[in-house]
Amino acid sequence: MSKVELEAKVEALNDEINFFKTLYETELAELQSQISDTSVVLSMDNSRSLDLDGIIAEVKAQYEEMANRSRAETETMYQSKFETLQAQAGKHGDDLRNTRNEIAEMNRAIQRLQAEIDNIKNQRAKLEAAIARPK
Repeated sequence: MSKVELEAKVEALNDEINFFKTLYETELAELQSQISDTSVVLSMDNSRSLDLDGIIAEVKAQYEEMANRSRAETETMYQSKFETLQAQAGKHGDDLRNTRNEIAEMNRAIQRLQAEIDNIKNQRAKLEAAIARPK
């Protein structure tokens, strides 16, 4: 893969991460608005007392548990995606390094072969000169 293709992949993956972050924030805001829009209707029975503080604390605890679970799931998903991207980036870096090494080896082989060609041309020229010399 070329450097341009790798950079395009990195850019696409960064865009995907940003998309998921935005999606997470949107879903979290939507969940918070749904919970805040939920109204609880209580019919009061005067014969017993309601523990409103306890009910509010319980609802708050349930909401926080849902929010924490959602946050943990999203963070796990993002962490997994991030690790995948890191692994891909490492692989592409290794591929790039290997390709550069292959190119360097090929350049050395070209130089060696070019030197051999020049050497053979010189030998041929000497032989032609020796043949052309009168005896």
